[in-house]
Amino acid sequence: MTDEQTTMPATHTAIDPADPAAVLAALIRCPSVTPDEGGALACLEALLTPLGFAVERPVFEDEGTPPIENLFARAGSQGPHLVFAGHTDVVPPGDARDWSHDPFAAAVVDGEMIGRGAVDMKGGIAAFVAACARHATKHGGPKGQISFLITGDEEGPAINGTVKLLEWARQRGERFDACLVGEPTNPGALGDMIKIGRRGSLSGEIVVNGRQGHVAYPHLADNPVRAAVAIADLLLATPLDEGTQAFQPSNLEITSIDVGNASVNVIPARCSIRFNVRYNDTWTVETLKAELQARVGRAAADSRLRPGHESAAFSLVWRDRPSPSFLTKPGPLTEALVEAVESVTGRRPELSTSGGTSDARFIKDHCPVVEFGLVGKTMHMVNERVALSDLEGLTEIYEAFISRWFATVA
Repeated sequence: MTDEQTTMPATHTAIDPADPAAVLAALIRCPSVTPDEGGALACLEALLTPLGFAVERPVFEDEGTPPIENLFARAGSQGPHLVFAGHTDVVPPGDARDWSHDPFAAAVVDGEMIGRGAVDMKGGIAAFVAACARHATKHGGPKGQISFLITGDEEGPAINGTVKLLEWARQRGERFDACLVGEPTNPGALGDMIKIGRRGSLSGEIVVNGRQGHVAYPHLADNPVRAAVAIADLLLATPLDEGTQAFQPSNLEITSIDVGNASVNVIPARCSIRFNVRYNDTWTVETLKAELQARVGRAAADSRLRPGHESAAFSLVWRDRPSPSFLTKPGPLTEALVEAVESVTGRRPELSTSGGTSDARFIKDHCPVVEFGLVGKTMHMVNERVALSDLEGLTEIYEAFISRWFATVA
């Protein structure tokens, strides 16, 4: 391979949908940085329509957030319903000068395609489009229904994307039997890992209140940092749990301790502690909140803003939207995917719940869901890239999975 860009046809309809590299190049060249559609969903519609998919592109919006265009495409009208979920939106590329090539040019260098979204997750979408095209050529239509559930809001606030698209589909009578999310799940090599669940996420902010004053006259002030340090120590020092059979131990990380004070001779009036917990199925959102509230309360009660003063006063506010942990039980979905991965790569993938959150946390309320995609080493990085051999391998895995899943449930 050379570092020259692949020449693509002038229109999306001229692209061979069975060629994952061509599909991915076309998607990368759509600058769909959240919340912009950037032409990515239009490209996908043009590729799916000739394959027999009925495509709709609903737009959702909410107060204080930009409108987001989404895509739902379905082939087939009855029988078992398999849905592929993902997102065409990407994170900003940063300074394009830091990239070896234009982040939206889809340049191919030494057998790798470089571009924002190459692995997260336009590559997964391209592979599933190609897998559907190849399956249709070999077997005709699916023995049931196949759908694409694609959002443009996964990398953003996730308000006008998958959650609303799922509800929109439900109100239209769509029912899904299984879902595959094409996020990059493999840490080192294609076939390493399938995600069968995810830890939950809970964020909060503790504000310890004191009294501002001059450092030379501490008896006239109350320093909230004294209590904040004790609270932070208690939160970090005591493990939340030891993990479970399917999940690693829950983990709390303090991400900021801030007093907003630019002066070295002023005692601050307040100190904030921000934190995030990635938690396992030992906890629910409610029980974890109660535990953390109790721990902070104990630490504050034992702390003094300065000797001789009362216990520290604090407030605890929960930030963002908490997400629960979930685990997909063994069944046809997991079994078909494991067999497909092993048949193509020769590896038996680890079934894991590691990593961050994804839109699977919303989908699990509608049907069993698992995640499997490309190697994620370069996602969100400068020179994000995918090996074309991995792109082809993922397409073969997806094609084998489609056949195996329908054979199992039909």
